Amino acid sequence: MPNTFGHNFRITTFGESHGGGVGVIVDGCPPGIDISESDIQDELDRRRPGQSEIVTPRDESDECHILSGTFEGKTLGTPICVLVHNKDARPEAYSEMAEKYRPSHADFTYQSKYGLRNWQGGGRSSARETIGRVAAGAIAQKVIQDQFSQSFEIIAHVSKVKNIEANINLDELTREQIESNIVRCGDGDTAEKMIELIKEARSEGNSLGGIVECIIKGVPVGLGDPVFDKLEADLAKAMMSLPATKGFEIGSGFKGIEMTGKEHNDEFYMDGERVRTKTNRSGGIQGGISNGENIIFRVAFKPTATIMTEQQTVSQSGEDTLLKGRGRHDPCVLPRAVPMVESMASLVICDHALRDRAQCGK
Repeated sequence: MPNTFGHNFRITTFGESHGGGVGVIVDGCPPGIDISESDIQDELDRRRPGQSEIVTPRDESDECHILSGTFEGKTLGTPICVLVHNKDARPEAYSEMAEKYRPSHADFTYQSKYGLRNWQGGGRSSARETIGRVAAGAIAQKVIQDQFSQSFEIIAHVSKVKNIEANINLDELTREQIESNIVRCGDGDTAEKMIELIKEARSEGNSLGGIVECIIKGVPVGLGDPVFDKLEADLAKAMMSLPATKGFEIGSGFKGIEMTGKEHNDEFYMDGERVRTKTNRSGGIQGGISNGENIIFRVAFKPTATIMTEQQTVSQSGEDTLLKGRGRHDPCVLPRAVPMVESMASLVICDHALRDRAQCGK
C-alpha cells in the first residue's frame, strides 16, 4: 500500500484513525530551516476535529510532537518524524461496520483488494490520515519561504457549498477574512448562508459537498517539468489523493471550453524586466511549468459518505442489508479541507522547487 508522496521532498504518512496515533516522516528537507512544534501546531489546529458546531465533535487536541530531524529549532537535513497521539478514539461505534459496507466508502474496495480492512473508523481511509500531510505541509511552507520565495503565500477558501457560491476577488482575499468564520469562506454574508445549510443537513442526518478554491502567490518561474511531471499534473494528483475529492480544475478549467483561442490566450507584456500575462486563464502554469503568475485551482469535494440515515448496503458475507451511520463525522468536509488543500499544494511546490534546483542549479 503506497504511503509516500514526493521526489526530492518526500513524505510518508502513518497510522490509523482509531489506532495509537498518526503522523508523518519527512525526508529530503534541507538543513538549517527554522521549525518548531508551534509552527506545525498552528496548521493542525485549523484541521482538527471539534473546532466548531459544523464539524465532527470528536474531541482531539491533535498536539504534535517532533521526534527527530531538528536540533535547537532548526532542521538537521535528516528525516523529520512528527507524531500525533489519538486520544478520543471510540472503535466500538463502528462494530456494525465490521460486517456491513458503508455506501460510497472504502470498505468494500479495501476488503476486495487486500482481503482484510481496519473497520474502526476506516483505518487509513479516514481523513484523520491527513494530519501527517498538514504537518509536512507546514514544514514545506517554511522551506519555500526560506530558500526560494519570501513572497510565497498560499490561501485556500470554501467557494461553494452545494448550490451556495461566494463571489470572491482573489487578489484581495486574506487569511484573516477566511478564518473569521467557521466555514472558512472569504465572504462573510455568504458564509452565514453556508453555515445554516450545513446545520440543516446535519439535523437531517445528511451531508453536503462543495468546492475549495486555492490561490498560490510568489511561485518562482520555471517549476514543473514537461510531459509526465507537469506542475498542474502533480497538483491534480495531490488534490485527488485527499479523501472525498471528486474533481480538479486549474485556471479557466472547464469553463475554458466556452471560449475561442483568441479569447482564452494569455497575452504577454513586459512589466519592467519581468514577463507578465494580461490575463491568467492558464492559472499560472503553461506547458506544465510555472510562469510566475498566481496559481489558481479548484477542488470538488463530495458530500461526506457516512450519514446518519438508514441506507441499503450489503454485508461482508454477501447479503442485502441496511445500515445507519454511527460514530462522529463531518456533515461537510470543506471547512477542515481548506488546510489540507494548502498543505498538499505546498508539498508539490516545495518538491518541484528542490527538483528545479537539482536539475537547473537555481
